[in-house]
Amino acid sequence: MDFSAALGAAGAAAPGLIWGLDFAPDGSHETAPCSAAPTGRFRWLHLNLADHGTRSWIEQSTLFPVPARELLLSSDSHQRALVDSTSTDSTSADGAQSIAVCCILHDFERDFDVRDTARVGALRVAILGNLIVTARRHPLGAADIVKQRVENGARITGPAAALDLLVSALTQNIDMVIRDLSVDMQAAEDAYLDGHRPPTSRNLLDIRRRLAQIHRMLDGAQRVFRRLEQDDDLPETLQPTVEKLSQRLQGLDADALAVQGQLRLLRDELDLQQDQRTNQNLYLLSVMTALMLPATLVTGLFGMNTGGLPFSGAHGTLIAAGIAAGTALATYLFLRSKGFFR
Repeated sequence: MDFSAALGAAGAAAPGLIWGLDFAPDGSHETAPCSAAPTGRFRWLHLNLADHGTRSWIEQSTLFPVPARELLLSSDSHQRALVDSTSTDSTSADGAQSIAVCCILHDFERDFDVRDTARVGALRVAILGNLIVTARRHPLGAADIVKQRVENGARITGPAAALDLLVSALTQNIDMVIRDLSVDMQAAEDAYLDGHRPPTSRNLLDIRRRLAQIHRMLDGAQRVFRRLEQDDDLPETLQPTVEKLSQRLQGLDADALAVQGQLRLLRDELDLQQDQRTNQNLYLLSVMTALMLPATLVTGLFGMNTGGLPFSGAHGTLIAAGIAAGTALATYLFLRSKGFFR
């Protein structure tokens, strides 16, 4: 692909380049300004979409076909895929038509002091021949992992290897969150089994919210790669990689669902324990009510302000109290004979 002409067609607009790398047989090199691309090298540009220069550069560059340009600049951030084989002003070195493979994937945003946050951001990816462009509005964890792996010696030989490295970094970032949630889940189970400080519903709700968020992210990513697999225009060089990444995402989603299953069982146990406690309290209350009912009848009878009440002498109160206690005892013995006290 003739990058010099295509990039130069953007005029004075310069993208907000976060980092750029050229990959050659001897290793990776930081890119020169985007107007010059070394021949025979694979280039990776990671751009900041919050920079106005990036948006202007994408709009004016002839590198991207119209659908790819719209996907990169769209405000819509839901996960989706696009394979476009329409011609652009830039063709490959042998004059063949260039195919743009684009997608939007979700990843966790990061802050300067927090590695992983609960905020989800969109990573926009466009693969065009020997160039891959990734763009985001807010810092994402996967991009940092990619840069770190390249610095540690990861080799990128073409679009398939670049896509593999990118999605591997994204899944690593999500896998770290799943493992942290699994540890929290096991700690909650241990606390429940010990019985000293059982987990609260709010603790489990936080874990459930993160797991549901991860499941939606992975389910959307699987749909993206299934869409790419089913597209007849997908380059053959990317087909094995797309199939492998689809299986990897499916396995990671299974891990998240397994933790969700553990959480569901623990919530069922907690609900069952709460129901048993409530039923026990209601049972005790019902027994106390049954025991006190005859005594209440006796005290109500002797409390009537009418004439001719028995035991109105000096010891009438003691006799009435004895009758009330006797009826309560008789009720207790009756309920015990019927098996109400276990």
